[in-house]
Amino acid sequence: MPRSVNSVAKRARRKKILKQAKGYFGRRKNVWTVAKNAVEKGLQYAYRDRRVKKRSFRSLWIIRINAACRIHDMNYSEFINKLKSNNININRKVLADLAVNHPDEFKKIIEKIK
Repeated sequence: MPRSVNSVAKRARRKKILKQAKGYFGRRKNVWTVAKNAVEKGLQYAYRDRRVKKRSFRSLWIIRINAACRIHDMNYSEFINKLKSNNININRKVLADLAVNHPDEFKKIIEKIK
């Protein structure tokens, strides 16, 4: 009896990887072994950087809040400490948005905690 190989599944698996490698440069887009490695590495970077993105946004929010606080003669650490001691629970994302887009509202928060 002849040997049976599942070429259909094999081809589908390869097509799936080559489709994911679309847009890559050189052999990374059309040579199976190179494309497979490139796609695997790309997926690792994507997984890692979804977490890094959260860190970098938090850092950006802190920078914006600090800049807005310094306009009102206060630094970031004092501001956060006074917020917590006054039981004002606003997250950094909202505070940064207020600092950039609604400076008058941010000033009211600072006046309330002083």
